[in-house]
Amino acid sequence: MRKSLLLSFCFVPIGLFGQDKTVRLETVSVTSNRLLQQNNETGRSITVLEGKLFEKLPVRSLDELLKYIPGVEIQSRGPLGAQSDIIIRGGTYQQVLVLLDGVKMNDPLTGHFNGNIPVAPYEIARIEVLRGAAAAPYGAEAVGGVIHILTKTFQNLSDSNSTHGQVKLSGGQYQLFTTDAGLSIKTPKVQALVGLLSNHTQGQLLRSQNRGFLHSNTLGASLSTKLRNNWRLSIRSSMDYRDFAAQNFYTSFLSETATEKVSLFWHQVQLRQDKKHGGQQWDFVYKNTLDQYLYNASSTANVNHSEYSLLQYLRHHSINRQFQYSAGAQASVRGLRSNDRGNHQTAQVAAFSSLVYHVKNLNASASLRAEYDQNYGFALLPQMSAAYYFKGVNFRAMAGKALRSADFTERYNNYNKSYVKAGSIGNPNLTAEHSWSYELGASGSITKYVTWSTSLFMRTQNQLIDWVNTPYIDMPRKTNLDTGSTYALAQNVKDVKTKGLELILSAHAFKQGYHSLWAQTGITLLNSSSSDPKPSYYIIAHAKFLFQGSIIYQYRSWQCSINGVYKERNPIVSSSNVSPISSSYFLVNAMLSYQYRKHWSAHVQCNNVGNIYYADLLGAKMPNRWLSLGFGYSF
Repeated sequence: MRKSLLLSFCFVPIGLFGQDKTVRLETVSVTSNRLLQQNNETGRSITVLEGKLFEKLPVRSLDELLKYIPGVEIQSRGPLGAQSDIIIRGGTYQQVLVLLDGVKMNDPLTGHFNGNIPVAPYEIARIEVLRGAAAAPYGAEAVGGVIHILTKTFQNLSDSNSTHGQVKLSGGQYQLFTTDAGLSIKTPKVQALVGLLSNHTQGQLLRSQNRGFLHSNTLGASLSTKLRNNWRLSIRSSMDYRDFAAQNFYTSFLSETATEKVSLFWHQVQLRQDKKHGGQQWDFVYKNTLDQYLYNASSTANVNHSEYSLLQYLRHHSINRQFQYSAGAQASVRGLRSNDRGNHQTAQVAAFSSLVYHVKNLNASASLRAEYDQNYGFALLPQMSAAYYFKGVNFRAMAGKALRSADFTERYNNYNKSYVKAGSIGNPNLTAEHSWSYELGASGSITKYVTWSTSLFMRTQNQLIDWVNTPYIDMPRKTNLDTGSTYALAQNVKDVKTKGLELILSAHAFKQGYHSLWAQTGITLLNSSSSDPKPSYYIIAHAKFLFQGSIIYQYRSWQCSINGVYKERNPIVSSSNVSPISSSYFLVNAMLSYQYRKHWSAHVQCNNVGNIYYADLLGAKMPNRWLSLGFGYSF
């Protein structure tokens, strides 16, 4: 299987000819170092996806779209993006920073909620995926990488009047019904937008004859208006609600038949000034999350109410043709009220800056973050990167430090209960993880339309936080525990080293006559080793080999799109006979659509074409083959 995937990787996009009518990846501007730079100047491995790809590929949630981006591993629980862990370049699910229009939105309760992104697909302008450490410019948690979602309303305003709307409805097996809709109104001074994504299904059968149901709604509204002196005010208010079967999402016990409801509200205000040689920006965010988790019908629900507020200031300026700089500061407060974890609050402040130097074919940048967090005290996080263009090849290098503090679940899970028979136990004495990341890479063009990129990387970590099986006698706090039980205790693991290799090929909107093609494929090889002779669960949970790809082919009014992922990892089997994690799987989805007179469209979609068994987390079996069809209308 692996040999055939390597052959397809090498030959699928090569040999494309025709007129390229779109911007190539190398000239795409990205927000690396908090500065707008060309992709090939950043010294980083970055993939940029246009928001319109969501409606062209066989996906129904944002995390499903991320699943097929080279180098990004999505460990899914449940259908249609019910819940997913985001991993970049190995590591654990808490080590990826998610940004929405430049602002951190990682959940303070648990990294399992970082994929609950309150943005409908219609609102997305583009997604930037930055691989490797980026803590200095963006935030301490950017250990493995950054997912940066930029929305249409918070980007540059239009100079003309326009109104656009669309609705896409789908239905299928297992009482599936989905809606993807949006409306935008633009004038030279004001832009308003509303987006909706709604997914509902009774789901396929799980263990104990329960169904993997999901009811989710994401609704967002945003407004942007021009003010005096080149200032612009942008406002967003959005919500994400999920009610889903969570059976064996967090444990492998047969007694667990869990359900969960997560309600998230996001409010963001941005005041931005753009000038010829620079600009400045204020951001304020308030996030409110209510999580209600019921282990089984006879248990009492865990009710967790977390809050997150952030104030951020950014400034950037071009000193001359050679030098640019950005600087900023932020302060945030995280709070929790919980019948399971107790009531807690922590604060964080940080100042950061980046300097970028351009000369001929060389681009170099240096960033530094000074941060104080009540959980770990004061920290300095440096980072450097460089890119050099020579004879058609762009060479790059990067080194950076990152750290991550434990979230409220890792510190206090099951801490406030009167009696805990088994399960995961938090540890308030955890210290912060520390890591250094290093990367060497190169990129270039095979033909006028096909680009390649390769990266070698390594990350050394100490005090990594993970869940470790611990008998009662070794538990640091025994107050509410059973004397004969073994628990999964959150602990600091001594040392972990991750090494890897990435290869990416992209064909960018090749067009010839009535034919057009967009394709992207990638291979990632990973290996992690631990100083612990028996590595804890999440250290060994990431894939060792990933092959990911997406293809969109169009002929006249017909369009066919396919995405797929092949994954190899350590097999895990539980003694409780829940769904195991197999050593490998190859998942393929496909969609065929037809456009009728510009405004109408129809499509048929098949997820899990091969009808394979697969599970990314122990016990959380994913759906088998799933058929659906639908239609769309736009104006």
